[in-house]
Amino acid sequence: MSKPREPDPVKLFVSVIAVDRGRMAEVIGELAGAFGQPDFVSEVLPFEYTDYYTAEMGTGLVRRFVTFERLIRPEELPAVKLCTNALEERFSEGGARRVNIDPGYLARQHFILATGKGYSHRPYIGRGIYADLTLEYRRETYRPFVWTYPDYRAPETLEMLNGLRKRYVMQLKNRQKA
Repeated sequence: MSKPREPDPVKLFVSVIAVDRGRMAEVIGELAGAFGQPDFVSEVLPFEYTDYYTAEMGTGLVRRFVTFERLIRPEELPAVKLCTNALEERFSEGGARRVNIDPGYLARQHFILATGKGYSHRPYIGRGIYADLTLEYRRETYRPFVWTYPDYRAPETLEMLNGLRKRYVMQLKNRQKA
């Protein structure tokens, strides 16, 4: 018989996509105010994997990935997604988003993104939010599924996430020593 136990805390991860780098920096500042000090902010990366956001946000989109020093409980993800949705709305102009903010988390065994859209690989986790099982950690690396978005299956993204996972595992070890 399995016995229930609390899961390890997880590493909050956020993707921010925008046209305006100044607005992107402002959003990252707002995220820091809500979730604490970032411990990783990627360089500004071109977002060229899809034109999904072009009609709403325009062309020349760029992205930054951010993680935070404070670990969270996995069950906090719906509240995080609702917070990022409110930020997207606050930064909207004329009913159109000017930033896209996608939160999720890294765990030892997988990488999860939060979404408002259900599907077979997206179990409901509360408050109108679903968990998108994006990557699994197997044989010393995160590995994509057939449904994983192209940008999260890109070798450079997987390399970045594997490095962030190492940082996260060290955080867990340091917490256990304290």
